[in-house]
Amino acid sequence: MRPCPRVQVAGVRDLDEALMLARLGVDSVGLPLRLAVHAPDVTEAQAASIVAALPPALLAVCITYATDPTEIDALCRAVGTRAVQLHAPMAPAALAALRARRPDLYVVKSVIVPPDPTPERREALLAEARALAAHCDALLTDSLDPASGATGATGRVHDWAVSALLARACPRPLILAGGLGPDNVAAAIRAVRPAGVDAHTGLEDARGRKDPALVAAFAARARAALDAAADDAPGAGSSCRARETTPGNRR
Repeated sequence: MRPCPRVQVAGVRDLDEALMLARLGVDSVGLPLRLAVHAPDVTEAQAASIVAALPPALLAVCITYATDPTEIDALCRAVGTRAVQLHAPMAPAALAALRARRPDLYVVKSVIVPPDPTPERREALLAEARALAAHCDALLTDSLDPASGATGATGRVHDWAVSALLARACPRPLILAGGLGPDNVAAAIRAVRPAGVDAHTGLEDARGRKDPALVAAFAARARAALDAAADDAPGAGSSCRARETTPGNRR
């Protein structure tokens, strides 16, 4: 099993911001491209330039709503990432085709938690996650914005009990996203016990830039809570504490 990032920040706007995130303890940076709702923060050419200049220890993740395995492969090659985070609905067969095409690609598949999920919907999400887990390296739970249809960068917190259920029941590491910031990340980790966390809008200032003080607080509190959770449950399947390497960026 390849390792998952513990602290990820998405929505990087330029190289300086990415390097700032690395200095403050972030493991991976997300570059949203080919989105169904939001406008990308950078062009694909700009993303490729950022990725090419990143230090090897910082993982770059292409975040996309693309669903065709051939398109996803081509996009990741063009941008230079060896990791992709898929936010649109995809059948397990499509994920399997991507895995067969790119066995080296680190694949994170989102499972989107709607507001106030019913018991039936929780069971459906669990079944979905188990089916997808066979063809990806990690799962990521995120929140739905019913008004826009966005399944990421919503600033919304979902029901952490659903994410906790998936973290316990699925055979892949789980990354928790959705409305996280310095004020709630420790509580979220205690509730869910994920392998890692992902933040976006909760770390931005009024200009949409990442705020160094918010990033530093988020990374420090996330790491402390993840370490504490790992100490409480040594050997838990969702923990990545003992893994010190991440899949590198393509050079």
